[in-house]
Amino acid sequence: MKIKRVTVTPIAFRDPPLLNASGIHEPYALRSIIEVESDNGYVGLGESYGDAPALAIQMAIKDQLPGLDPFNLNGLRQIVASTVARHKPANVSGAELAPGSHASKAVTNAYSAFEVALLDLQARSLNRPLIDLLGGAVRDEVPFSAYLFFKYAEHVESPYAADNWGEALNEEQIVGQARRMIEQYGFKSIKLKAGTLEPEREVACILALKKAFPDHPLRIDPNGNWSLETSIRMAELLGDSLQYYEDPCPGLDDMAQLHKRTGLPLATNMVVTDFAEFRRSVERNSVQIVLADHHYWGGLRDTQVLASMCQTWGLGVSMHSNSHLGISLMAMAHVAASVPNLDYACDTHYPWQEPDEEVIKGGKLPIVNGCVKINTTPGLGLELDRDQLGMLHEQFLRCGIRSRDDVRQMARYKPDWKAVKPRF
Repeated sequence: MKIKRVTVTPIAFRDPPLLNASGIHEPYALRSIIEVESDNGYVGLGESYGDAPALAIQMAIKDQLPGLDPFNLNGLRQIVASTVARHKPANVSGAELAPGSHASKAVTNAYSAFEVALLDLQARSLNRPLIDLLGGAVRDEVPFSAYLFFKYAEHVESPYAADNWGEALNEEQIVGQARRMIEQYGFKSIKLKAGTLEPEREVACILALKKAFPDHPLRIDPNGNWSLETSIRMAELLGDSLQYYEDPCPGLDDMAQLHKRTGLPLATNMVVTDFAEFRRSVERNSVQIVLADHHYWGGLRDTQVLASMCQTWGLGVSMHSNSHLGISLMAMAHVAASVPNLDYACDTHYPWQEPDEEVIKGGKLPIVNGCVKINTTPGLGLELDRDQLGMLHEQFLRCGIRSRDDVRQMARYKPDWKAVKPRF
């Protein structure tokens, strides 16, 4: 079996006005949909970043893959590494919150994008679910967390009709957002994206969530937008409200000091994003939980390696998310289902994506009792909806966005807005 054809289709889908440490989400999120077709008729699917730097490398790689054995993942690594070396990508604005734009992750980003599609293709050719290529399932469903955001009611200049979630800028609105998510999806834990409003206001929302949902573990994620001193002060206000404290302050050294001074378990998807940072974090005891993301850790099997290293060093494991659709969600679920030491429910933006903008047949994947169930059909068990793919590609061509820039978008609301880290 050889690869016959590879197609990379950039798409754009509506993204709500969600606030974060850098600013606010732009009206459209960018992704790429990858199809790898074999000479005997199987097609493997992948989903990855669709911003300009990542897309340029994906487009350069795809034409080098025909003729490659889809089981030859080492060959894929060599092609990816040599292509990135030729492109010499540079960081662009927004890279911190859009890892597809981060030059240091170019190899792992691109490798993961195609590795998922090749593993899907391999599994389909063997008539086995993809999870079987990852050693088999240790759980048949994967728990996810309600992912709450402070948000505006609609985007500036109203590029399309406002979403039906409404504004969320205070305790009552955040509790209402959580209640709706839990009622609709059955989530058993809650995460609040912070680092956007005054820290005391955000902590007040966590305390309101604790009162409203006393049995739901809580997390808060300021995305490194609080200083060490602010993080310590907020820890005192939070008390024992948190399951873990995610990236409150920037840098391995400040995170190590925060843990030493508060004793709180710290989680990250910002200060440990590759294996070199993992080593330095272990030396400093900077974090106690690593939030994996196969998109920039180098694919599904490297995510398993990361989980194994966490087990060796006594660290917890969960998963990070950016705006994504169903192919990424199911790939996340497969690798999470293969990890024995998945200690915490995973993150997902999936509830924020509109139901009429999914690219897989049958529409959005169900989340039931807070979990995504693993398929038993070949590969990822997903098929593309060609009409939807075409519609979202046309939306990409029209939207005019080519790289995520939450700072630029926030300046449209607040003209004097600047990127400052930490802000508080």
